[in-house]
Amino acid sequence: MGNTSTLFKGVKEFFVEIGDLSHFAARFLREVLKPPFEFKELIRQCYQMGNRSLMLVTVTGFIIGLVLTLQSRPTLIQFGAVSWMPNMVGISIVREIGPVITALICAGRIASGIGAELGSMRVTEQIDAMEVSGTNPFKYLVITRIMATTLMLPILVLYGDLVALYGSALVENLKGDVSFQLYFNTVFDALSFSDLVPATIKSFFFGFAIGLVGCYKGYYSKKGTAGVGIAANTAVVMASLLLFVIDFIAVFISDIFYEL
Repeated sequence: MGNTSTLFKGVKEFFVEIGDLSHFAARFLREVLKPPFEFKELIRQCYQMGNRSLMLVTVTGFIIGLVLTLQSRPTLIQFGAVSWMPNMVGISIVREIGPVITALICAGRIASGIGAELGSMRVTEQIDAMEVSGTNPFKYLVITRIMATTLMLPILVLYGDLVALYGSALVENLKGDVSFQLYFNTVFDALSFSDLVPATIKSFFFGFAIGLVGCYKGYYSKKGTAGVGIAANTAVVMASLLLFVIDFIAVFISDIFYEL
């Protein structure tokens, strides 16, 4: 009986959380096009989230390219298909590995940062002070951050893809004596708009999900310093799970279009 009650409570809390998050997203969609527009804060947030994530994305992308090529190369050599390495790595990174890994890395850094920042502002009553003074904290704090993540993540994904391809090309250049020009020519010949467009579109949704969850958890953080830590932690977990759900939906829809 106790286990059933706990399970029912957990399911109920899950659906309540989904409902609150959906209401938060609906509020964003209602207010995003209403003036005043905080362009200065939006540019600042874009710089903060994009510039400060560059080094992390660079290192991650480069290692992904190296590892994927080093792990795949012996198998392809065994089947005499090593010449297909640029095609396989290029399509894998651009279609799936690049967007998902970059989004997960950014979820860990950006979602937790937003959750902790807004959570600390909620705990220290800065958000309440903004509401009392007549300023709309939702416009200034939430909309700018969600828009910044939505705009910057596709750029970070494209940059991460290029770095990963460079890492793969470096391995092929050292081990297979393949020039960088030949490698990238082969990759770009194998890729098409049907590979790049779906990956770019879902990157916008990845960025929106990261910003939405981070802002939601921070904006409604519980009182006390422990609430800030919980907001940052749950923001990362929830954003990461939401990324996998969005990726599954995107891949499912893409497969339908490929079949047509």
